[in-house]
Formats: sequence, C-alpha cells, structure tokens
Amino acid sequence: MYAIKTYNVISNVGLAVFPKDQYVINGAQEPDALLIRSQNLHRGVLPVSLLAIGRAGAGVNNIPLDKASENGVVVFNAPGANANAVKELVIAILILAARPVLPAIEWTKSLKSGDTADVTLQAEAGKNHYRGTELAGKTLGVIGLGAVGSKVADMANQMGMNVIGYDPYISVEHAWQVQSDIPRADSLKEVLAESDYVTIHIPYNEENKNLIGAEELLMMKKGAVLLNYSRNGIVDETAVLAALNVNQLDQYWTDFASDGLINHDKVVVTPHLGGTTKEAEDNCAYMVSTTLRKYLETGEIEHSVNYPDVRMPFNSPYRLTLLHQNVPNMVGRVATILADLNINIANMINSSRGDYAYTMIDVDQMDEEHYQRFEEKCLSIDEVIRVRGIRHPSVKN
Repeated sequence: MYAIKTYNVISNVGLAVFPKDQYVINGAQEPDALLIRSQNLHRGVLPVSLLAIGRAGAGVNNIPLDKASENGVVVFNAPGANANAVKELVIAILILAARPVLPAIEWTKSLKSGDTADVTLQAEAGKNHYRGTELAGKTLGVIGLGAVGSKVADMANQMGMNVIGYDPYISVEHAWQVQSDIPRADSLKEVLAESDYVTIHIPYNEENKNLIGAEELLMMKKGAVLLNYSRNGIVDETAVLAALNVNQLDQYWTDFASDGLINHDKVVVTPHLGGTTKEAEDNCAYMVSTTLRKYLETGEIEHSVNYPDVRMPFNSPYRLTLLHQNVPNMVGRVATILADLNINIANMINSSRGDYAYTMIDVDQMDEEHYQRFEEKCLSIDEVIRVRGIRHPSVKN
C-alpha cells in the first residue's frame, strides 16, 4: 500500500487515479507522497518516508526544490494542464484593459431612476466618459512562448492584434504550437519597445527575478499596458508603481496581490485566478496524480522539475532505482555491485539533470536478502541519495 497525504482541495478527478486497494489517502503518518496546490512547504520538514511531491499546477515556488533534491524527493508538476484557463483570463484582461468596462458598470449602478429621471438618457449622456480603444491593430508583446504564452499569442493574433513573441528558451514542442506568421523578437528590449500591451508567461527563477524593472519599463512605449499573469517576483513592483506615477506606464494588471498594489488607481489585482476553473483544477489534479502513481509503481519519471525524466518499459520482474549526484562512473560502480551479487542486468537507463541523476535497472531475479545487500552497498557510496526496489505487478509478494 502507498500512502498519499493531500493539502488544499484536490479535485476528485485526480484522487480517483489512486486505486483504493493500493493507496491510502490521508490515513498514514508516514506518507510516500504529498499532493498539493498552494500549500507552502518551505516552512516545514519533509518526512523521511517521502518519495515524491505532486503539485497540481505549473508553478513550484511553494516547494523547497533544493531540499527535496538533496533528500531524493522527486517533485512533479502539471505543465500546461491549466494553460487554456490562463489564456482565457489573459484575453479577458486585455479586453478589460482596452475597454473600461468595470468602471462603466460601477458608474451605471449609481444612476438614479424615478418619475423625473430617465436612466436611459443618463446612461447615454455619460457613456463617453468610458470610451475605450480596440485591440485590433494594436501590438501585443508576449514574453514566454510556452504552454500559456503560445495560446495567448495565437488567440490575440486571431483577434487582429499584431503579436510579437520573445522567448530565448522556447522548446521545439511549443515552437510548433505558435503560428508561423507570429514574428519573434531577438531581444527583450525589442519586444518591449514595439508593444502597446505586454503580457508575461515565464516561470519564476533567480534568472527571471525582477526581469521587468525600472530600466525595462523605460524601454516600453509611453502609455503601454503591462500584464503579469505568470508569477510573482518577475516584475519589480516598486519600479512599476514609479512608472505608473509618471504616466510612463498606463496600467498594470496582475494576478498577485501585495500591499503596495491594491490601492493604486492604475493597478488592477485579481486574486490569483489564472488556473481557477473547474476544468483546470481537474486537469492539473489528473495529470500530476497520474505521474505520481507511475513513479511510485514503476519508478518512471515524467514532468519532474528537479530530476530528469526517465522512462523505460517495465518488462522484468524487478526494478532497482537510484537517485544520485551526477558524477562519473556511477553506472559502472552500481553494475559492479550487481555483478558481485551474481545478478544479471536485463535492462538499464541513466539520465542526468544538472547536479542530479537517476538510474533504473531491471533484473530477472532479486530476493529480499540480495536486495538488502544491494541497497546497503549502494548507500555506502557517498553520492547515492536514495535506493528503491520495485516489484513488477505480476510478481507476488
């Protein structure tokens, strides 16, 4: 039996992935895996029993990745599962930024009706105060052409906007998803200088921290509109407020609230609504639950953010997996241990990601005594972090 501990509300579509006869949900003190959405794991200690963390969403800012990697805990997310929800929200925000619908609605609520008042005439007389602009013909700069950015770019293009994209790290998969007639900027400066609207869709990391700061805001067209529906920390809020105060920037729309933003007249903050749809929550929960289950039962890794993706057909009775530091000759040392135990290797794969690597080995025979000796010898290697033995479902305990 595997034990899963959940935080936050996880969609039943995701929880249904785990068979009740093989998994215990929130019923064990030592979980094999955590399934979370917004829970902040930086404040706690990761259980020794923990093998994996699944984040039912794309961002993993709330997970201590370094600590997880050091402890041999594989972290999974659900890239692209909420992309359509975020795309639709961003398109709605673009429309609201161009057309002052929200203040117009609030003003209309204040109209007074009665025997001497004609609400229709009042509305007609006041509507010119809420004159907007059209998006067609305007230029949208999309920073980041991944799962969300590519969808936003294509939709805006269909709406008649001139779209220019910027993403120096775009993958081949996402490059194919972006329409061929959407030009790509060679630099951040180029996309900022040409755009009437700029929307950000990149992950947060140290390299992207305050990517849009005072210098970048001065590169933008005077009176441009900036949208951040990606991650907190990518935009320097102090610089944005300064740019708004001198009319360098006309509006700032973001999904991330802070004390300095919520009371500014030119800032609109939505309460982290990007992936908050039933469909997105179902999709994210299902994707990450599926990859969690696959890892626990087969050792295969897919959609990990801290260890390499590794897949290999599970055709042998037993599988051995090792999470270890990415150092030379690790495979040879492990193979020697198996040879000394007189255990034949049926299949093997090794892959690395940065400082860490993962090795899967399928063997035809393995009893408890031999596994204990294998595990002990492997863990005596300083660079080995975690060792697991997995029986094929066809093998009886």
